[in-house]
Amino acid sequence: MYQAKSVILQSAPADPRQIRLRTILRGLNTTSADIEASAVVTGDGLTLASVLGDGVDPDRFGAMCASLLALADRAAQEVSRGQLKQVLIEGDKGTMLLIYAGDDTVLAVAARSTGNLGMVFLEARKTALKVMEAMIGA
Repeated sequence: MYQAKSVILQSAPADPRQIRLRTILRGLNTTSADIEASAVVTGDGLTLASVLGDGVDPDRFGAMCASLLALADRAAQEVSRGQLKQVLIEGDKGTMLLIYAGDDTVLAVAARSTGNLGMVFLEARKTALKVMEAMIGA
């Protein structure tokens, strides 16, 4: 008769950079009630850290953000707008903001439609600088 064995899986120790980035994102999400979700994504779509809502796949979200940035960057170059700094996407249920936080790192922020967009921009820019510092110190 077959007897099942229980296996205990040990997760790898958490990456200190990922811990720092998640702490930064949690701070952003709690600083403003208008911000619902945030993530740090590489230019090729790898999600380094995220504080997203239930049902949001961080890997798929990261890949979509990278695609949006690549297209926006090409469009900006096409019309000679220089180096892309940020992308704003406004929907009827809220706003999404993608801000470069270093050479190959992007901060993605989702905010409520009823929020103060100026404060969201301000907090996102401050957070992008913190992310950049965390990536340099990695």
